[in-house]
Amino acid sequence: MTTPALLPLSGRRIPTLSPGASSFPHHRATLRLSEKFILLLILSAFITLCFGAFFFLPDNSKHKRFDLGLEDVLIPHIDSPKEGKHASGQVSAELTASNDLFCCLFFFQMMKHAWDSYRQYGWGHNELKPLAKKGHSTNIFGNSQLGATIVDALDTLYIMGLHEEFKDGQEWIEQNLDFGVNAEVSVFEVNIRFIGGLLAAYYLSGQEVFKLKAVQLAEKLLPAFNTPTGIPWAMVNLKSGVGRNWGWASAGSSILAEFGTLHMEFVHLTYLTGNPAYYQKVMHIRKLLAKMDRPNGLYPNYLNPRTGRWGQHHTSVGGLGDSFYEYLLKAWLMSDKTDTEARKTYDDAIEAIERHLIRKSNGGLTFIGEWKNGHLERKMGHLACFAGGMFALGADGSPDDKAGHYLQLGAEIAHTCHESYDRTVLKLGPEAFKFDSGLEAVAVRQNEKYYILRPEVIETYWYMWRFTHDPKYRQWGWEAAQAIDKYCRVSGGFSGVKDVYSSNPTYDDVQQSFFLAETLKYLYLLFSSDDLMPFESWVFNTEAHPLPVLHLGNITLPGSEPAQR
Repeated sequence: MTTPALLPLSGRRIPTLSPGASSFPHHRATLRLSEKFILLLILSAFITLCFGAFFFLPDNSKHKRFDLGLEDVLIPHIDSPKEGKHASGQVSAELTASNDLFCCLFFFQMMKHAWDSYRQYGWGHNELKPLAKKGHSTNIFGNSQLGATIVDALDTLYIMGLHEEFKDGQEWIEQNLDFGVNAEVSVFEVNIRFIGGLLAAYYLSGQEVFKLKAVQLAEKLLPAFNTPTGIPWAMVNLKSGVGRNWGWASAGSSILAEFGTLHMEFVHLTYLTGNPAYYQKVMHIRKLLAKMDRPNGLYPNYLNPRTGRWGQHHTSVGGLGDSFYEYLLKAWLMSDKTDTEARKTYDDAIEAIERHLIRKSNGGLTFIGEWKNGHLERKMGHLACFAGGMFALGADGSPDDKAGHYLQLGAEIAHTCHESYDRTVLKLGPEAFKFDSGLEAVAVRQNEKYYILRPEVIETYWYMWRFTHDPKYRQWGWEAAQAIDKYCRVSGGFSGVKDVYSSNPTYDDVQQSFFLAETLKYLYLLFSSDDLMPFESWVFNTEAHPLPVLHLGNITLPGSEPAQR
């Protein structure tokens, strides 16, 4: 559906916000009559929109039902939580349903601007150059126009109720998305963005085309596993099936976060198709890793697919390692907590990470460093900030009654990552930040000062909000959203910035597909009801694509052994 112009294009010009304001918008009694009238018009328009949606949304009864133990639930537009607690010294005012609604509308309009700009200037291209106002692509997608932004954004559009835009994306996929092209793509990236995005769109809408396209692509990825060890190549040519690894990756090694971030999607592929190959491929990877020695209990980031030996002993919970650990935990959650092998592997890995990588700075900030050849580098990447949410998500079920400990650890990581934002001029986080030589949570190198619309910090805010309902996480999310809208929004979409410590930053001129898939989705969910995409029913892949928990009961996946609790 086409959305009425509820808000100005720039959130900085909304009457209830002062420029650069860092707190929630509160509708004070001192508002002028004209401002009250504008606010009433906004709320009235939104209520009208919701009533229209109630009558015109697709009838879910026509959609395929899945025997997953889930109820068929319409995705609501916005259903604000009834939370009204005060945070001690963090948020001075009570959160209200009207504030939640206002913030969701703000994110809704950000999504509309990002999508409409891509629709106008980059349609069919993988991503958008919002200043040049033309399409953009990178080597992870090969040399073909695969519409990465369309596929990546589908479920965000659906969750936000943008069904007309969703239909436009579906029509493009039906008519144009072709995986038979001569293009060399990243197995990891097309799995999390394309297969994850298509499966999520299928489960949300019930439209068969999305399942069909996901399976077509998955078949094109299978040749990447044709290595002496079964550890897949990083890249594969979709037409020829020839695979290879990145030239820079430790003497031709595969990367832990890439070959270790296939499990969720491949298990669902086997579940939906009955083809055991997908499940068997990812379980083979798990079994191979279980047999290998791990230095200090840590998983190095590089593994040679020819020899089955570790490459450089570099361990990170940020780039190169991150989502491997995430998928161990989420494999357990997605199996309705029956995959106890995945849970045990996760617990053992996190124990080693705590022992060797997690430290507290002189200023009291908890951070996750990187292990390089026996030495701890006191640097944390923006990508590692997702771990705060991961620790919170994995708290329940942790061994030795340590649930409280891991929830607290998640809160400490969230605080550190917020500090990395708060200590910049733009209030946006750098790509990496150090904790030595008197500097804490600050980037040192110029090539680490950029912000490319990344979602990991906001992702952790969302998880921490869901598990604690501490309003500071919404406060921090709102601050980040304002900063993104102020400094990254341009007439042709949203762009990353090259220096978050400069008051006059230059743009990188790229609207990343993950900005629509993750950053805006997490912001929207942060201010929505816990009943929207509840954790009991959905598990989000590392690109924020929701996949349903498989309540398999006595059912056994093809190619697997019966699960034991």
